[in-house]
Order: sequence, then C-alpha cells, then structure tokens
Amino acid sequence: MNAKELNDKTPDQLREELASLKKESFNLRFQQATGQLENSARIRTVRRDTARVKTVLNQKAAQAATE
Repeated sequence: MNAKELNDKTPDQLREELASLKKESFNLRFQQATGQLENSARIRTVRRDTARVKTVLNQKAAQAATE
C-alpha cells in the first residue's frame, strides 16, 4: 500500500482501513506471543501501513481546516 492509493480514499475509508490494520496488528502480536507467528516481517509492514494511513488522515484534516 502506498500513499497515492491512500490519497484517493475518503476519510471514512481510511478510518476503516486503520481499524482493520489495528486488528491485524493485534492478531500478529498475539501470534508472536504464543509462538505461532510465521512471518515476523509482517508486523513491520502493518505498523508502517498504519503510520501511512494516519499520516494521510492528518493531511486531509489539515487541508480541510485550511479550506
């Protein structure tokens, strides 16, 4: 997922994406704690995707505030 794809989405879609990423992050952390995690690199990817979504949401909020 890149920032261009996220810029095309509405804030509601971004919030839904953020919620699903947080759920996935929780599940991955749970799997890691129980020793069932197969792809440990996925945690990093999900964390970075979460940061991207939050960044785009903040940019859209700032843009709406200036308009």
